Amino acid sequence: MMTELSVENLDHLGIVAGIIDELGLVEQLNERRGEDPREKVSAGVAVKAMILNGLGSMALT
Repeated sequence: MMTELSVENLDHLGIVAGIIDELGLVEQLNERRGEDPREKVSAGVAVKAMILNGLGSMALT
């Protein structure tokens, strides 16, 4: 018996990324937490990536 696969293309990640940039969320998080010169990725960028990754994985469920 085959399981039916459903794929949806939501095309919303660019909009969400733009809103995150407009709000200055990355900069706000980095200001509050502080940046360490040893970090390759700041906390703000990591949070933005987690948000986009979480929303992107919703399209697969």
